[in-house]
Amino acid sequence: MESRTQGMWWGTAIEAPDPGALAAFYSQLLGWPIGHEEPGTAILAAPEGSIYVVFQQASGYRPPVWPPVTGEQRPMMHFDFQVGDLDSAVGEAVALGATVSEHQPQEHVRVLFDPAGHPFCLCRDDG
Repeated sequence: MESRTQGMWWGTAIEAPDPGALAAFYSQLLGWPIGHEEPGTAILAAPEGSIYVVFQQASGYRPPVWPPVTGEQRPMMHFDFQVGDLDSAVGEAVALGATVSEHQPQEHVRVLFDPAGHPFCLCRDDG
C-alpha cells in the first residue's frame, strides 16, 4: 500500500452486542490491555506493537452459526490462537466465558465460541 505511513497500525473490527464485555473477555484470554473504551466501542491493544482489535456496538446482532447452516448467519472471520497445551487453554477460555463447539473438525484444534457467539480456534503448537 503506497499511502501507508511509518508506524501505521492495523486491526480488525468485530461487531458485538456488548463491546466492552467482549473486549474484557479477549483482554483476559490474551493478556492484552484495553487501550481505549467509549460508549459503543472498546479497543484491545497488542502489547507487542501496533495491532488492535476494535469491538463495536451492533444493533440487532445475530451471532454466526458454526458449522455453517444454509440460510443462517455464517461466520465471516474468526481468530486462531496458537497454544502449547490445548486442554489447559480450553479450560482457561471456558472459565472466562467461552463455550466449546460440539463440532470439532480437527484433532489439534478446538473451536470455541466467545461470549457474543463468535467462533474462535485454539490451535495446539506441535512445533
